[in-house]
Amino acid sequence: MRRIQVETLPGKPVGDQQVEMVERKGVGHPDSICDAIMDRVSVELSKEYLSQFGRVLHHNIDKAFLVAGDAEVRFGGGVIREPMKLVFGDRATYGIDGREVPIREIAIKTAKNWLRENLRFVDPGGPDTMDGPHVTYQVEIKPGSAELVDIFNRSTIGANDTSAAVGYWPMTETERLVWETEQFINSRTGKEEFPEAGEDVKVMGVRLGRELKLTAAVAFVDRFIDSEDKYFRRKQALYEAVMTFLARRTTMEKISFDINTLDEPGRGIGGIYLSVLGTSAESGDSGQIGRGNKVNGVIAVNRPMGTEAAAGKNPVSHVGKIYTFFTHQVAQKVYEEVEGIREVYIWMVSQIGNPIDEPVTAARIILAKGVRRGPVERRVREVVDRELAGIDLFCRNLAEGRYSVC
Repeated sequence: MRRIQVETLPGKPVGDQQVEMVERKGVGHPDSICDAIMDRVSVELSKEYLSQFGRVLHHNIDKAFLVAGDAEVRFGGGVIREPMKLVFGDRATYGIDGREVPIREIAIKTAKNWLRENLRFVDPGGPDTMDGPHVTYQVEIKPGSAELVDIFNRSTIGANDTSAAVGYWPMTETERLVWETEQFINSRTGKEEFPEAGEDVKVMGVRLGRELKLTAAVAFVDRFIDSEDKYFRRKQALYEAVMTFLARRTTMEKISFDINTLDEPGRGIGGIYLSVLGTSAESGDSGQIGRGNKVNGVIAVNRPMGTEAAAGKNPVSHVGKIYTFFTHQVAQKVYEEVEGIREVYIWMVSQIGNPIDEPVTAARIILAKGVRRGPVERRVREVVDRELAGIDLFCRNLAEGRYSVC
């Protein structure tokens, strides 16, 4: 019997509370770069393990550091004086039975491919070179511990850590608008209209009652900006486009939007936010795995959050990754299938070595007015139990990269 505790909470859902704070880091933010690349490395490693050995072997590529480079921005286009450095860590299985896995080559190739696909102006290097003009690579992935590796040789793969995670549903309007604002600026159509808007976009939303204030940092690419006057004209055009977009997407009584609030006219290069490559990692800010968005795409300060860095962990036994994704999916299923619920939170905690489908699980729900608690709690327990029974399929989808880590 699975241990599933269902509890009804008093109080208001987050969207009805008076104060709410939500952040999102875009694809070009240094922390997002680390998360996305390391999770892609895990996916590619999983494919290689499946191809060679028929199963995913032990790996945790969940330690990474993007060391900022050095750049000189100029009107009309600056230069990179020192490339960024991407440091890969932690552990992986390098081979069994005399068959080796090219961990280093997979890691670097994967990183180059991701950078080429997602950051328009970053040259990560070609297939025949180790380092690129804008990024160098340092692989510090070591073999795993004997006991954790042995988990994968047992008849039933158990959890490789004692970890807890929490997920929730539904997202509030504030969470949705913060996510959508960054997505709009970084969309294909957004880049066609505003090619000068770099991929390093961060949006912070603060809601007070029914008033929402959004603040965005957008790294403008200097090759498109030939003067201070043009910068402020293009910044105003982007502001107007975002406000038009938001007006169609919100029920808020009042919404405001600010871009690059450190700017100060009349100070030239020193008074505006320019970049050479569209990411602050080129010069101003380093990145680290686990400091970016949660797996539902936002950093919601009002919500309970786990401490695991899900990106890069193996999708078969590392419950720190599995439950971090899975709790959000289960919460969504409960909300969509059980009538009378306004908000649901799902907690799961493992014990190392135990089957991954047998966590201690807590579902905490806020009911709509007038709804009877007993029947809803029984139905919630049924949905959670059913989802746990299908966790193996979820893990296979996770291994194939079907869920975005940021």
